[in-house]
Amino acid sequence: MGVAQLITRTVGFPTLRLRRLRMTEQFRKMVAETQLSVDDFIYPLFVCPGEKVKREVRSMPGVYQQSIDNIIRECEEVYKLGIPAVILFGIPERKDEFGSEAYDENGIIQRTVRALKKEIPELVVITDVCLCEYTSHGHCGIVREVAPGKYEIVNDETVELLAKEALTHAEAGADMVAPSDMMDGRVSAIRKILDENGFQNVPIMSYAAKYASGFYGPFREAAESAPKFGDRRSHQMDPANSDEALREIALDIQEGADIVMVKPALAYLDVIYRAKQEFKVPIAAYQVSGEYSMIKAAGLNGWIDEQRIMLETLTAIKRAGADLILTYFAKDAAKVLKGVS
Repeated sequence: MGVAQLITRTVGFPTLRLRRLRMTEQFRKMVAETQLSVDDFIYPLFVCPGEKVKREVRSMPGVYQQSIDNIIRECEEVYKLGIPAVILFGIPERKDEFGSEAYDENGIIQRTVRALKKEIPELVVITDVCLCEYTSHGHCGIVREVAPGKYEIVNDETVELLAKEALTHAEAGADMVAPSDMMDGRVSAIRKILDENGFQNVPIMSYAAKYASGFYGPFREAAESAPKFGDRRSHQMDPANSDEALREIALDIQEGADIVMVKPALAYLDVIYRAKQEFKVPIAAYQVSGEYSMIKAAGLNGWIDEQRIMLETLTAIKRAGADLILTYFAKDAAKVLKGVS
């Protein structure tokens, strides 16, 4: 009697074999519980002054600081790939203590929005609303010295400037605004100023649970937004907390957010999952610069299969509950999903 027959007689095999529906690619596709789609993606872009500028970010291979003319060309490719939306981050011509170019009607983002809506009106243009890229000190708001050598980011005065910034983006033609500053009450203030000025139909995608993460380093190089002193732990969330994230999300929904975001994504899949289970609203997740750069670096070194890991991580983010994914892999993933070489 052979070994297989002996095992069958003494142990028996189950009649239900879950492997049956894993045996072929066709079966796996038919029963897949999570479907990743190009429609899920939002592509982040960094706009800088000048003309014909396309400067690769050292710590983010394949990501560039680009002038408006090149951003338009980039967005034409994005739109042809079927990616529905981009989110813009601006690098101003000048910075000052109050980040005044952020809310200048002729600022870098405002000019870019007008150009994009003229050239590619069907593309959804989302704008980041924050001051960190525009301030000389690199913080997300107005900084005040409260004691010798001790500084505080002032909440309420900052919120006034953020609301003003959001309004100038809407006036330029932005389809959606996305406050990323984590100041208390900024969603309510932005909703109020938009509504009062005839922009009731401009949605808000709030960075509702934005953690004080170590994964943001490459972004700060790309956006030239690293703080000159201190850090952002006074307003961004403690990585140890998830109950607090649900409170933050609940407050932003109450204040008028249409979409709420968890950032970063991979280290906070539990928060994405809890948010989706708790709140029946669209959930966005940001696969941030550090997540992108780690995958890119490992792929370039031949340590991992970059394409496979890219798709696996994006699928994990969606499986956790994200409806929208902000990712620097958007173009690469779209090409794979659409079979474009």
